[in-house]
Amino acid sequence: MPWIRIDLSEGRTVEQKQKTAEAVTQALVEHCGCTRESVSIVFNDVSDDNWAFSGKLLSQRVKP
Repeated sequence: MPWIRIDLSEGRTVEQKQKTAEAVTQALVEHCGCTRESVSIVFNDVSDDNWAFSGKLLSQRVKP
């Protein structure tokens, strides 16, 4: 029973998450021999204040 956790910056739409869930589920069915019913996916929306790269919070980085 695959359990997948996907961490994303906040801001993705429900439609984007639905399409991602479908694609990830299909990939596991095709490549790992899982059943669709056995695949569990959790989306974790992370705010820019709670995610850092190279010692800088995303909320503090200059965006192009």
